[in-house]
Amino acid sequence: MGKYQVMKPVHEVDVSDVKYKEEDIKAPHLTGFSFKLFVNMLEAPLIGSLIVESLKKNNGMTEIFRHTVIPEEPMFRPEFPPQKSEIDVVIVGEDESPIERLETALKCLPQYDPSRSLQGDSMSSFRYWKIRDYAYAYRSKLTTPFEVAKQIISIIEEFKYDKPPTPYLTSFDADEVRKQAEASTQRFEEGKPISILDGIFVTIKDDIDCLPYPTNGGTSWLHEDRSVKKDSVVVSRLRSCGAILLGKANMHELGMGTTGNNANYGTTRNPHAPERYTGGSSSGPAAIVASGLCSAALGTDGGGSVRTPSALCGITGLKTTYGRTDMTGSLCEGGTVEIIGPLTSSLEDSLLVYAAILGSSSADRINLKPTPPCFPKLLSHNGGNAIGSLRLGKYTKWFNDVKSSDISDKCEDILKLLSNNHGCEVVEIVIPELEEMRAAHVVSIGSATLKSLTPYCEAGKNSKLTYDTRTSFAIFRSFSASDYIASQCIRRRLMEYHMDIFKNVDVIVTPTTGMTAPVIPPDALKNGETNFQVTAYLMRFAVAANLLGFPAISVPVGYDKEGLPIGLQIMGRPWAEATVLGLAAAVEELAPLTKKPAIFYDVLNTKQNP
Repeated sequence: MGKYQVMKPVHEVDVSDVKYKEEDIKAPHLTGFSFKLFVNMLEAPLIGSLIVESLKKNNGMTEIFRHTVIPEEPMFRPEFPPQKSEIDVVIVGEDESPIERLETALKCLPQYDPSRSLQGDSMSSFRYWKIRDYAYAYRSKLTTPFEVAKQIISIIEEFKYDKPPTPYLTSFDADEVRKQAEASTQRFEEGKPISILDGIFVTIKDDIDCLPYPTNGGTSWLHEDRSVKKDSVVVSRLRSCGAILLGKANMHELGMGTTGNNANYGTTRNPHAPERYTGGSSSGPAAIVASGLCSAALGTDGGGSVRTPSALCGITGLKTTYGRTDMTGSLCEGGTVEIIGPLTSSLEDSLLVYAAILGSSSADRINLKPTPPCFPKLLSHNGGNAIGSLRLGKYTKWFNDVKSSDISDKCEDILKLLSNNHGCEVVEIVIPELEEMRAAHVVSIGSATLKSLTPYCEAGKNSKLTYDTRTSFAIFRSFSASDYIASQCIRRRLMEYHMDIFKNVDVIVTPTTGMTAPVIPPDALKNGETNFQVTAYLMRFAVAANLLGFPAISVPVGYDKEGLPIGLQIMGRPWAEATVLGLAAAVEELAPLTKKPAIFYDVLNTKQNP
């Protein structure tokens, strides 16, 4: 067909003939005045379209969407075939209350031993306090939620980077926090805490509704056009468990970036290296957990936005199956790639927060037909009894396509330990059409974002967006209806490829990111930057879980030669959160000791504060 290519139907593709193609992004890295000039050119009527079309052509998108015939029908959001039951799990009811689910989750954890935490000698090496440590301290009257709140408030009010209250938070009300902490303290004094999450401090990303704060999505203006009248569904579930909601966490504006750069509120810095990015877009949630100020935070993940900053900040980030958590009351509501998920400093805390917030919306129950949620049995400190039977899919050429071999080496070390210690089998796999998958994800998330924001931009808000968001929007606006349909046809192809892979493996393992935390260019703090090469490294392994809706988790597995955290990603079958969490628990147990971040606050033991 001349210059056009025709894809074979998936069932005719011989994956043994697939050749891995390293990602090669051709785009300028710009900051400062040159970046501002570039954005103005992008938005100019004629020259802008020429620049965008050149970028798309040079990076293969024109060929994929304009010069390719795709035989599959479009799939406009994930559609999952029926799944087999997970092994050695505890099933919970979709209609159980968050408190009931938390009680079940607690029974799945190893018995709590104070000698391994508050009263032991474990402080000879660094460790994060867990949710159960706080609960023990409260019940044992070693401290109170109000005393912890005073410590946190003092730190936030004294912290200075760019703009108050901190680069971690976009909205914060000390009186509101004190009010919640006083109520929790009274419940403990009366011996009537609501749940294991009572008195636990949780931060909410700025694209999830949480009273009494506005939801700005990292912008400076969205509250002017969108009022918050009630908590989002997930926040209401946390509040019903007694969690103390600390405020709204900073983020890359509208989620349109991977670094966490935000000129509106100040760019959140990585607690392990303040001159480096946290990763995005859930930058504030990751940093505030990694710094010790919160046990947990909620983020959104549409392109690795929970997993990427978790990996770069040395914590755990869980992306659930698409539809497993209710998105009502978030800016991502109605999207086809996004979920709300927890960021925590430990695997068991991820399980507890997940237990509290899970539950599909009524529409998703009808359309997606989710299997009942399950929890892994983590009754010993080795990830449970089902780990040894797991087959771990590894696409070696993809796995090793990282900026530094430190990343692939640390992840490979953990796979060897899983094999040697638990008997897991590592199975070589091939994933076709990775380049097409990345392009389809860009069109999918970009089109959904434009659909939500175009009315505001048409009303004159476009000029109030940061320059990197405007860059993304200029590219998104260039996609046609036929590009969108083609991307959804690619989504169906990739779903078929992956479901074939999952016939032979239980999970797919990769590094979480292709690089560790990038340095923040000083010129980028005021006006942002565009660096698609960094974006490619940070998103390299993330987008399959978003485009196809699979559950995935990032778990810390060590550090590179510069002491920067490295994460391993585990991606599972649809609805298989228990398998993913169970394997992640085994990884956590095998991983090297955690290093204390350069910025860390011990709010349970103030004598050890920096």
